[in-house]
Amino acid sequence: MRHFTIIILLFSTSIFFGQKKYPTKYFRNPLDIKTILAGTFGELRGNHFHAGLDIKTQEKEGLNVFAAADGYVSRIKVALWGYGKVIYVTHPNGYTTVYAHLSKFGKGIEEYVKAIQYKKESYETGNIFLKPNQISVKKGDVIAYSGSTGGFVAPHLHYEIRDTKTEKIINPLLFGVKVKDTIAPKIKGLFVYPLVDSSRVNQSIKKSLLAFKSVGNNTYTTNRITANGPIGFGVQVTDQLNGAYNKNGIYSLEMIVNGHKVYHHELETFSFAESKYINLLIDYENYARFKNRFQKTYKEKASKLKIYKELLNDGIVSIKTGFDYRVEIIAADFEGNKTIIRIPVKGIQSNTVFRKEKDTTAYKIIANRFNKFKQNGVSVAFPKNTFYNDLYLDFKVKNNIAEIHNTRIALDKNYTLTFDVSKYSEDEKNQLYIAGINNKKYPSYQNTRKKDDTFFTTTKTLGNYTLLSDKQKPTVLLSNFKNKQWITKYSEIIVKIEDKKSGIKSYRATLDGEWILMEYNLKTKQLIYQFKDKKLVGSKHLLEIEVEDNVGNTNTLSATFYKKE
Repeated sequence: MRHFTIIILLFSTSIFFGQKKYPTKYFRNPLDIKTILAGTFGELRGNHFHAGLDIKTQEKEGLNVFAAADGYVSRIKVALWGYGKVIYVTHPNGYTTVYAHLSKFGKGIEEYVKAIQYKKESYETGNIFLKPNQISVKKGDVIAYSGSTGGFVAPHLHYEIRDTKTEKIINPLLFGVKVKDTIAPKIKGLFVYPLVDSSRVNQSIKKSLLAFKSVGNNTYTTNRITANGPIGFGVQVTDQLNGAYNKNGIYSLEMIVNGHKVYHHELETFSFAESKYINLLIDYENYARFKNRFQKTYKEKASKLKIYKELLNDGIVSIKTGFDYRVEIIAADFEGNKTIIRIPVKGIQSNTVFRKEKDTTAYKIIANRFNKFKQNGVSVAFPKNTFYNDLYLDFKVKNNIAEIHNTRIALDKNYTLTFDVSKYSEDEKNQLYIAGINNKKYPSYQNTRKKDDTFFTTTKTLGNYTLLSDKQKPTVLLSNFKNKQWITKYSEIIVKIEDKKSGIKSYRATLDGEWILMEYNLKTKQLIYQFKDKKLVGSKHLLEIEVEDNVGNTNTLSATFYKKE
């Protein structure tokens, strides 16, 4: 007997969006080389969806980056992290293109930005907003050069298209960017989840990893499973494009049960505010433990994602005793290459009784309330709706280490972690900071705010934290020349800076007493100054650099060099 039953209650959701038509010939490609992608739009990243295309630049920096269409430069930003050097161009058709991780800006724009940096005496600029009549560009103008700024990234161009009014990001492939892709997505893993206490899968209350085999034509099947009650599925799936070995994201995911579409999402567009709900789309506990991402084919109730095209009962399949079900999960890339996995399910009433171990602690979280707990000089304060569900929190403080549950729970908001430091002397306080020690080999500095006898930080990650001391000064070393050396033919100064404890907070460099712009390369730990920025007077010059770490330790380099113009 074959039967399809999905209970549709008032709270069930069915969403249908017609994909908007986008102009496919308005924008040109931002680079003049073959488009090969290192990252796709909507790809699953740490705590967010990837907001654009990562276009390979042949492992080089300095390639011409072209304005995709006529418009004006509406925003510029230079930052050590994130997008690094980034430029935004607003176009008259209602869209804005974004070009990130640049090495430098184009003629006129570069000089404009450097003037601001010298005025602020800062490498980082914050957002620079421009008016429509300040810097106009034509389609095909060189507006920048590709690079790898913005953290520990390889050379590439991050390219976005946004709706100018709403700031929603849209898949650039919908605007006619052509990428060769004849390879179907690859399904690497499949989970089935019992979703309520009474649900069973193969007589178990635990999620099960299902084995599957190929039956040809990018189609796979599992052995028949038995189940009862509401269940859901999750797949680990990636896509590979021609000419690259990168494991990219897919474009759409569907689930069909007995011929009826139950679940469908597409990566057409999303807002930055939605992006954090990736942690509800994936099996977050599995990701936290094993660093692989299984995408659920059902919607968690707390999710506010709008990527869903069709949902029936939130993609939850209610298995009834005595009925058979044909489940098909279909993963597709933008070009329509598909991979299908089929799961036969038989509804069988389970007589096995499982008793879950009672989950109780002294710290019960009520998700929709403010929750605060304190123990042994450490307190944690969670704003309401920090957690997606109620739970009993594991919280203990031992040997000055605060153990706050575990890292396998996703949070919606930051919470505040506070340490009482009244037992420390003022000198000791000056050198202390809060550190995350989930990776004990590499403790991570947490932005530590100090107020009298309390230190506090805000974080979105559960796990282990403690107070560490940093008594070491940062290191500041000349890299490409020696003190009192003639460097007439040199085009730049390179200095290496590093702090192995709390990390570098700031640096300031002067040449002959005047501030100079030294660009900080996080990957190489180098500060670089270009001599073309400033005309030197005389032949003897004094370079001074002061570097401060995150607890206030400072170190100063003073060096003399000789150079004739």
